[in-house]
This record gives sequence, structure tokens and C-alpha cells, in this order.
Amino acid sequence: MASRFLSHPEPNQVLFEESLCVRKVILNRPHKLNSLTYEMSIKPGMKRAMIREVFEDVKNKISQILRNMEVYENDPMVTTLILKGQGKAFCAGGDVKGMVFTINEGHWSFAASFYKKQLTLDYLLATSTKPLVALINGIIMGGGAGLSMNSMFRVVTENTVFAMPEVRIGLFPDVGASYFLSRIPGFFGEYLGLTGARLDGNEMLACGLATHFVLSKDLPLLENALSEVASSDASTIYRVINRFSSKTFLKKESAYRRLETISKCFSRRTVEEILSMLENEDANGDSKWIVQAISSMKSASPTSLKIFLKSIRQGRTKELGECLMQDYIIACHMFRSSFNRDFIEGSRAVLIEKGKEPKWEPSKLELVSDEFVDRYFEKVDDADWEYLQLPVRPNLAKTWDSKL
Repeated sequence: MASRFLSHPEPNQVLFEESLCVRKVILNRPHKLNSLTYEMSIKPGMKRAMIREVFEDVKNKISQILRNMEVYENDPMVTTLILKGQGKAFCAGGDVKGMVFTINEGHWSFAASFYKKQLTLDYLLATSTKPLVALINGIIMGGGAGLSMNSMFRVVTENTVFAMPEVRIGLFPDVGASYFLSRIPGFFGEYLGLTGARLDGNEMLACGLATHFVLSKDLPLLENALSEVASSDASTIYRVINRFSSKTFLKKESAYRRLETISKCFSRRTVEEILSMLENEDANGDSKWIVQAISSMKSASPTSLKIFLKSIRQGRTKELGECLMQDYIIACHMFRSSFNRDFIEGSRAVLIEKGKEPKWEPSKLELVSDEFVDRYFEKVDDADWEYLQLPVRPNLAKTWDSKL
């Protein structure tokens, strides 16, 4: 009966390959930019049991990665893990449209259940006992960053495009962004999260989001070389990747060249003060990046902007696990529209109807009080809701040291 709803089944969304000492996890939905998605399966009007079946199918695919990770970690023959994507994307994030369809059908808890599984995977990858090499060749946004940004080695190419644009749809940069964005130089992380600005591979290497830059044509050679490394010693793997690394350069117009000005503006205490500083710099005729930053922030959800600013400021002093647990609380409030419907409204306008202007509520920054923002960081008032419980791991994530 349910098969008529579960159209276009894709059993091989994730591939696993073995090559000597290396095990590879390959995201395999190139036509959907490698998101683990249920978008094509969930339709308006579906019954609860059918929607649950769709979510369980996708969760099972994540569970498959988790199970294989456990096997790889316990196999003494495995020295290195590789995570990559097929096609022109590494991973462009989660399936927001499918999630919104589900929420609109009254099943926000299914979205929360999937999200819990996703965050658990992010944490297990970040705390892997075997060196993890993320080959980020192409688009990486949102959930893709959660999978890779806390891996030991983050290899980018000339094709890489990074962004965390969630505030534009009434969400917030999550999946541990308050952890890894707070640990890059100055206040560049605040700039990325509040504006949704894009970075290329050169910029990612310069600011520390990447550890290596390798030309895409050399990635197969790098994979072969890693397959022959009979040690999990991080310095050995680092030297192997270095052999294939290429020189990089920052474009003249790169925002990262304006780090001093960015830090001066984005270090301010409130979003309102940040915008005021940007407008002052714009009056001084600094450059086009400021105009774009102001425009992006003014079109974003005021609530999302303030939530992210509080989140990243707290993230500077938290461990990764704490950041992920906080992300789960905030996201659940957004899924269930605890205090406003900005996530649903933004997704409708920007992703579903495309190109529409969202009607945010509250509509202005000055209407979003600190007390209102604080409520998103508090326990969800639902009898069936539970905190995110992450597994105890022997290898706590120590990838990042604060660059402040």
C-alpha cells in the first residue's frame, strides 16, 4: 500500500568501498547534491504511518553509516577513513523542503527524530578513533559542513564552494557551526553565519576551515596514496596529503582580505550594533562586500540572526558535544514553531515558492528581545520530547583550537 507513496526509491544513497588500508564512505545522490533526503517521498496528505516509514528509511541509511563506522574503528587493518561525495557536490545540506512538508502535516517530531540521528552521526565522525579525511570537492553547505568540518583532515579543491545560509530561511547555522565557526580567526565565523557569504577553497584554507588544497584532478592519486598508508599516525597522513597539495591565492576581492574590518564590525555585542558598524564602514567607501553583507542581513530572519549570534558566542567556550546538544534544542523549537513560524515561512518563500519575500515575525531586529531569544535555548515543553544524548567516546573532538 505504501509503495505508491514511496516513489523513486534510491537504495544506494550511500556507498562503501574498501581499498587496502582505507575505508570510504561515499554520498551518492549527485542529482540532489548528495543530501540524504526524503523530499521526493513525502507528499501532502500522507498518513502518519506512511510518513514515519519514509523517515525510518532515511534514518536507516544514516544508521548504516554508523554501523560501518563502528566496524572500521574496531578493524586493526583499517588505518584511514575517507568521506566524499559523487558528482559536483560534497553535500549541499539537509532536505529542508521534505522536512517542512512533514511539519505542515503535523509531524514535527519525525523531523526532530531524523535530526537527532544526523547530529549523532556528525559527532561520531568528529570523534572517530581513526583519522578521517574529508574530500570536499564541490558544494558544501549546512548539513554537509556538519559531516566534515570537524574531521581531522579537510581537503578542498578549486571546485569547492562553502556557505552556511540558514538565516535566510528562518533557520540558523547549526550542525556544530557554533563550534567550528567560532574557532576560525577573529570574528570571521560571525560574518559567515550572519550573512551566509560563500567561500571558495582558497578562502577556506586561509581561514582554517580546510587543512589542505588539492587540485581535483589529483584526488584519485591522493586516494590511492592514502590506501597504501599502513599507519593511523596523523603526521604520516598529513605528509601524504601534503605531497599532492597545490599553492593557493586569495582573490583581490576576497572578504578574508578584510578580516580586520570584519572583526571590528562583527565583534560587536548585538546584531543591531554589527549592522550599524557595517553601515558606518559603507559610508567610508570600503568595498562591495559590505553592501552585500548589509543586504543579506536585512533580508534574513531577525530572530535567526539573534539566535545564531548568541549561539556562536556561547560556542567559543563549549565542547563540540555541548554545541550539538544546544543545536538540537533550538532546532526542535523551530520545527514545532514554539514561538514563531519563521522557519516554515522562510522555507515556503525561498525554497518552495522560490524568490518570494518572507514575512518574518517579529519583522524587525528591535522587536526581538533578549528574553524572546533565550526561550529558544530552553527545554522544549512537550511531554514526549527528550534531550539529545550523545554516545560516550574515547576520542573527544580536539580538531579545533580557538584562533581568537
